[in-house]
Amino acid sequence: MDAESLYRSQRAYFMKGQTRPAEFRIRQCETLKRAVLEYEPQILAAIGKDMRRPETESYTSEVMMIIKEIDHAVRHIRSWMKPIRVRTSWMLRPGKGYILPEPYGNALIIGPWNYPFQLLLCPLVGAIAAGNTSVLKISEIAEHSAKVIEEMVSRYFEPECIAAVQGGPEETQHLLDQEFDYIFFTGSVAVGKIIMGKAATRLTPVTLELGGKSPCIVTPEVRLETAARRICWGKFFNAGQTCIAPDYVLVQESIRDAFLASLRDTLTQFYGRDIRESADYGRIVNRRHFRRLLRLMENQKVYFGGETNESELFIAPALLQDVSPQSPVMQEEIFGPLLPVLTYRSLDEAIHFIRSLPNPLALYLFSDKKATQKRILQETSSGSVNINETLSQVTSTTLPFGGVGESGMGCYHGEESFRTFTHYKSVLHRSIRFDNSTKYAPYRTPLKYLKRVMRLIG
Repeated sequence: MDAESLYRSQRAYFMKGQTRPAEFRIRQCETLKRAVLEYEPQILAAIGKDMRRPETESYTSEVMMIIKEIDHAVRHIRSWMKPIRVRTSWMLRPGKGYILPEPYGNALIIGPWNYPFQLLLCPLVGAIAAGNTSVLKISEIAEHSAKVIEEMVSRYFEPECIAAVQGGPEETQHLLDQEFDYIFFTGSVAVGKIIMGKAATRLTPVTLELGGKSPCIVTPEVRLETAARRICWGKFFNAGQTCIAPDYVLVQESIRDAFLASLRDTLTQFYGRDIRESADYGRIVNRRHFRRLLRLMENQKVYFGGETNESELFIAPALLQDVSPQSPVMQEEIFGPLLPVLTYRSLDEAIHFIRSLPNPLALYLFSDKKATQKRILQETSSGSVNINETLSQVTSTTLPFGGVGESGMGCYHGEESFRTFTHYKSVLHRSIRFDNSTKYAPYRTPLKYLKRVMRLIG
């Protein structure tokens, strides 16, 4: 089915009102859960073929997160849907005001390749819970995963309600030409700007989940071994192909050497002395991204790692030291297993450096000092902050996930996913039995008296 026909069939389906009842939304969520659980082996196998990601990483970051989102939505859909009563001013009585959550209508969800299931299906949970129909545009880069998604969605859902579309930029363009009521995009800043430009022509609301250079600050008082483990886990999970991975580390200069040694020892503990042989370390998704990362590594001083094998799309975790802030590796989002380690003398210097760059999607701080934590929270801006940990903020159904500035707009996860795909309609309901004639022309109430009354009633 072409993009226009698909859009029109979903528009007609939505207009019949079938997606609005709570029972329908809950059934759709439960159907999605059954689909994911039944296809779990195929999901894990497809990701393994696309990126050689370890099954443990794929299960926890894809299957488990989707199921958590579904279960949370199913428990709360009915309460989320309820009208929200608000206080009605004296001037509007007798009457009542309330806010009515209603679906936008037809949603377009455009997913990325790095977490091809989670970053497409978690937003879908929100769209279903809010009562929308949805078209899922699958990334063509993770091709094995794309095939599984299309097969799974087409088997479990009617296309006029939920449909998955494969293809490249041309297919995405055709979808963007349709009059969707909401667009949800996860991907790069550059493509996000294109999506927003297309949405602007019809004033279509959007959520943009982008990326950027997420900093990680390490202060002298922390336990370096623990910090190194948590940073290595967050950075090299999925071979660094994570939008909220620590992009670079700012370490206080007095502990730089000890910190680098801890990172090196941690990588050996994680993956062994020959990382290429480790079953717990993934690969780069394709040759284009492999060569992009090689270019970022050029002329860099590698403290540890960085071995490559193009035939396997293998790049070992690379710890880079003495990195210039002007080098390409510090000007682009890395999105791979390269970790620049820079130093700072004072916290003022670290904060100034972070503020000189666009707002990141995440910021990581390793410090046990409350004063340091307070300063970072107050003096920097980022989509999220994680103190003494990495990545884990994204797993919570009670913490909104999203960016700020160039790292994105809007958020989702848990109730925020429902809110994202919901229009909150204001409703004022007044009685017809009583009518105050003083508000109508010809105006008889002196303005002086009217002002006094307004001050008294607030």
